[in-house]
Amino acid sequence: MSSIRLQKIDSLLQKELGMIFQQKRQEHFGGLFISVTVVRTSPDLGSARVYVSILDKVDKAAVVKELNGRSGLIRKYLGASVGKQLRKTPELFFKLDDSLDYAEKINELLN
Repeated sequence: MSSIRLQKIDSLLQKELGMIFQQKRQEHFGGLFISVTVVRTSPDLGSARVYVSILDKVDKAAVVKELNGRSGLIRKYLGASVGKQLRKTPELFFKLDDSLDYAEKINELLN
């Protein structure tokens, strides 16, 4: 069970990362539409698992690997935007959230 503070931090990180992916989409992410679905921060605020959904028809595993490779740059942008609220910007680990793909597959099977 996470505390209210962790939930607020998760929400803040999710919102700010979404803005980063939206604003820097063309120059850093090749125009891909990347959506942040869930953020889970560790209790010591040292790391955060970021679950992303990629809505384009590309190799999603390769995109997540690229995001993990660029996590330092993304963390720098995140630190610039949440630096006033958080003392330390957590280390980011990106994971693929495939729940939208799963729901789409179920819809296709039901139709």
